[in-house]
Amino acid sequence: MKAFHAQTFDEALQNVQSTPEGLSTAEAAQRLAKNGKNALKEPKRKSLIVKFLEQFKDMMIIVLLVAAAVSAVISLAEGVYEELIDAGIILLIVIINAVIGLVQSNKAEAAMDALKSMNRPYAKVIRDGVPLRIPGEELVVGDIVLLEAGDTVPADLRLLESASLKIEEAALTGESVPSEKEAGELVAEDAPLGDRHNMAYSGGAVTYGRGKGVVVAIGMQTEMGKIAEMLTSEDAETSPLQNQLAKTAKMLSILVLGIAVVIFAVNVIRAVVGGTFSVEVLIEAFMTAVAIAVAAIPEGLPATVTIVLALGVQRMSARNAIIRNLPSVETLGCCEIICSDKTGTLTLNRMTVKGLYTMGQSFTDKTGLETDDTMLLRRTLALCNDTVEGDAESGHKLYGDPTETALVQYYKDAGDRYDELRANFPRTNELPFDSVRKCMSVLCTTDGQDVLYVKGAPDMLLERCTQIMTAEGVRPLTDADRNDILAANRGMAEQALRVLAAAVRYDIPKNKDHWEEELVFVGLVGMIDPPRPEVKDAVAVCREAGMRPLMITGDHKDTAAAIASEIGILREGEKVMTGAEIDRLSDEELTACIAEYSVFARESPENKVRIVRAYRVQDKIVAMTGDGVNDAPSIKAADIGIGMGITGTDVSKGAADMVLADDNFATIVGAVEEGRKIYANIQKALQFLLSANIAEVLCLFIVSVFLGESFLTPVMILWVNLITDSLPALALGMEQAEQDVMKQKPRKSGGSLFAGKVGTRIILQGCMQTILVMATYLLGFHVMSAENHEVGVTMAFISLAAIQLFHAYNMRALSHSLFSRPLLANRMMNVAFVIGAVLIAIIMVIPGLRDMFGAVALNWQQLAVALGSALFIIPAVEIQKLIEKKHAK
Repeated sequence: MKAFHAQTFDEALQNVQSTPEGLSTAEAAQRLAKNGKNALKEPKRKSLIVKFLEQFKDMMIIVLLVAAAVSAVISLAEGVYEELIDAGIILLIVIINAVIGLVQSNKAEAAMDALKSMNRPYAKVIRDGVPLRIPGEELVVGDIVLLEAGDTVPADLRLLESASLKIEEAALTGESVPSEKEAGELVAEDAPLGDRHNMAYSGGAVTYGRGKGVVVAIGMQTEMGKIAEMLTSEDAETSPLQNQLAKTAKMLSILVLGIAVVIFAVNVIRAVVGGTFSVEVLIEAFMTAVAIAVAAIPEGLPATVTIVLALGVQRMSARNAIIRNLPSVETLGCCEIICSDKTGTLTLNRMTVKGLYTMGQSFTDKTGLETDDTMLLRRTLALCNDTVEGDAESGHKLYGDPTETALVQYYKDAGDRYDELRANFPRTNELPFDSVRKCMSVLCTTDGQDVLYVKGAPDMLLERCTQIMTAEGVRPLTDADRNDILAANRGMAEQALRVLAAAVRYDIPKNKDHWEEELVFVGLVGMIDPPRPEVKDAVAVCREAGMRPLMITGDHKDTAAAIASEIGILREGEKVMTGAEIDRLSDEELTACIAEYSVFARESPENKVRIVRAYRVQDKIVAMTGDGVNDAPSIKAADIGIGMGITGTDVSKGAADMVLADDNFATIVGAVEEGRKIYANIQKALQFLLSANIAEVLCLFIVSVFLGESFLTPVMILWVNLITDSLPALALGMEQAEQDVMKQKPRKSGGSLFAGKVGTRIILQGCMQTILVMATYLLGFHVMSAENHEVGVTMAFISLAAIQLFHAYNMRALSHSLFSRPLLANRMMNVAFVIGAVLIAIIMVIPGLRDMFGAVALNWQQLAVALGSALFIIPAVEIQKLIEKKHAK
């Protein structure tokens, strides 16, 4: 069967088994029972428990759960119930992470709910030959639906009648101008959705005229339903940070397992050689090795990353970027491609007068030079207009067709009042616009004289003109005048302006069929949906930051190219591709040539998804911005989807990872900067945390294997990992961005978290801490006490904890000196330092706590040595940075 837009009235009615008088009530009820409601299919919803359990899939979370289980087993097996504290702390961290993840609820469900609510208008139908108003969800295929201005199209319709019918379909097609509908037109079967003028699609808004159509698709079979199906078919993607953390977790898991095996083997071999081997010794060796390995895991890392991301979300919210999906904050930092919708995102989504022409004169400014003929042009365009102006309470808001409201706004911008104009020139008769004449005429009376004001398509209107208005008055229209007018029309069209012509007639014949003859040409007006004023600078910043902005729109090729050139998206040597051209290419061919194009016009929702995927196949991180229903699938298919908070539909916002509260494309620049800063700060926190863990592991390994002594207790290590490490790590997450952060190229999403010398620095600084802690232990054990092992361990614990507080200041600048930035500028860092110092003092002062940690009281000399050795981490790292800088030269 041919597509409905390629069928005649009779063919369409026959195929849906209906008549122009509509269905009977009984037949409609049977079809409703058989085919279901005109509503979108509900996806199978996951229960709260299932969604909560899904938060535990992350590798690091699994490692932490194992750590909690092992800590509990150790506690129960050895009867040392204080180790249950270890398990409790770890479990608490895991639950907090899961709750935070659960709050970021399922985006697909939100998008489907938004689509469903958007698809529930009421409908005016004819049943049993009588007009009725019924809920839109009760519509069935074959129903005859009546449309008029202000209605929302309740289902996909093949139009049977149309009278000056215009439907705003920007949410589906991306076109800012309402589509003019013509029921009698037959359209090619392969015509894009925006060119099917004999169809009305579910979700469209009738802005002008009236019409009648037969329902040809309902629910999931509508164009909107196809988009909903696409939304549910897109799988959730993981962010680059999530991937890197997963790799880090696996690496740490292997490392921990290796440490456990080595320590277990050494202890068993020592027992065998010493003749003390037994089953009890075997179990003790195994549990000790596992306990040490578990204690070496950076328990605070997942919580630190999550909280740093959450803090970034708060900062971005203050900059009008609302994050719906936490990892998206970081994903922005490595964004390479920004695919942006045109209408309402790069442009204002508001038609605006850009230029006008009267005899021999062109003006690019709205009001330009006010002369008699320009004044008449403004008056004609405002009078030949059905715009309604609201009262003072509404701020005199204009209601009507966007093109017509733009003309009235143009009139008002000159300082004139629209209500006074309509009062002084009352309309007494009219000829409404139709697609055959392509013009509209109104008859107005003032001071007893009738004047006909006409506006319409320039080519059609010019054929009806015999005279022309000039600054000196009316004179005959010559061939030279016609050529000048047509040249001015072409000039405006080349700038992607929508051009209308205006004319008048003073001697009005009685027969209305002859009104639009022998007209006096007044002028031309050119309109466009203009770019947002801040977009050009935002595009320039995107390019400087190594990102490529693209325009993807349902609008016409010339219009898209003109706007894209003006704002800097389309540069010399770059091309424009249409949806029809994409349809002729395979996925492989599209991927091979896509880098040559910066603008994609007349695109369908499926085309937009293909464009996003073509870049993702090349391992590019893609952001997709948009505000319409048609943008939702591509928003969800992208690495990060960006919706518009003001003009955006609930559908696009529901599918988005981030929503711009101010609909400002420039806000994306701030969001990218924040994303880059967050990633850099997470790298700082990672380097800080893992260097401490390496120190712990090496110290435990050296003392256990080579000295045969017990060392730091699991509670001590957990305290360092969760308290003295985590608070400074969070403070590092609040560091300000480097000045050149938006002049750097985006990092590759597959790049390691340990890239840029981070891995090397972690090892070096871990070794530095190991040397300082071991020196402190040996001094305390052999020099500052009478071979008191507990004193050495306690001094080592104080030194390790204090090192973290000092070392956090080193991490504020990874490659620059600590003193290159104001030392106390990060207030959170200062607070973390004070809290950490106070907590260390509390442990040492309160006997009960000291005993729980396995520590002993120290005298002031021992305490001074422990703190002094910790302070040495600052000059040690400063020397390392200095050496790195010299080698870099």
